[in-house]
Amino acid sequence: MQTRDLLKQGITRLEFASVPSAALAAELLLIHSLGRDRTWLYTHPEHPLDSAMVEKYFAFIARRAVGEPTQYIIGKQEFWGLEFEVTPAVLIPRPETEHIIEVAIDRIGTARRTEELRIADVGTGSGCIAVALAKEFPKAQITATDISPAALEVAKRNAIRHNVADRIEFAEADLLQSAVHQSQTSHSPLDTSHSVSSQSLLHLIVSNPPYIADSEAPTLQREVREHEPRIALFAGPTGLEIYARLIEQAESQLAPKGLLILELGFGAAERVRQMIEACRPWRDIAITNDLAGIPRVLAASLDQEKNKIPSS
Repeated sequence: MQTRDLLKQGITRLEFASVPSAALAAELLLIHSLGRDRTWLYTHPEHPLDSAMVEKYFAFIARRAVGEPTQYIIGKQEFWGLEFEVTPAVLIPRPETEHIIEVAIDRIGTARRTEELRIADVGTGSGCIAVALAKEFPKAQITATDISPAALEVAKRNAIRHNVADRIEFAEADLLQSAVHQSQTSHSPLDTSHSVSSQSLLHLIVSNPPYIADSEAPTLQREVREHEPRIALFAGPTGLEIYARLIEQAESQLAPKGLLILELGFGAAERVRQMIEACRPWRDIAITNDLAGIPRVLAASLDQEKNKIPSS
């Protein structure tokens, strides 16, 4: 069988299974099967394929037809122009999440991009946000937390892949509260049970937290509902539970004028804004829409006077 014919059959099978973006999925799976790139695929439409290759490709098509995401089958996804390993232990990076990076760059400003910033990425998953920030802020020291040890292993491999592992410290933690990270001292910015010094407070906290209400599970695409990690998706009965905890923790962890940047769930923008506005320490609150016009990212600065360390 030739590559052109095999691709057509793959598309037909996925369309019959009502798979979204069937043509793209079939193409990506064939590229992955062949170990070639897209250019080769379309410049060799008559290349003959043996039965083993055909069988391998149709096995991938069968997995996609029953709902397994393409990204998990091929083991990768692009984010911020970088390729990331993804497994079922981590959420698949979405283009909308790139707005977190854009807002961070905009709010911090060009003049400060080469400063020695202290950053925390809360709920790092694949590490895509932490790695992208490490690329954009070349002197930043980043702590990436996640409650899932399996997710942290994926994130570590991605940091190594992109040569930023020396500037990202990975901590198994519930949001900003680290109870098991052995290398942190009692004065770490992740240890909310102790006071912290001005030298350990953070300049930036970013997070794409779980924000789906438990009751919304039936409304999700099967690819998400049945295959992506529930711990990275669902926040609780309202979907706002993680925001409330994270905002409270961030107040004690950020330096004066420090930034908190959060990805927003659909319909959550005003409710999260109200949470922030109800807390006196926050100012310069802004919401950024994604390309579809949906409120996607909230950013706020900690008041200059908040968390000032008294002189001894």
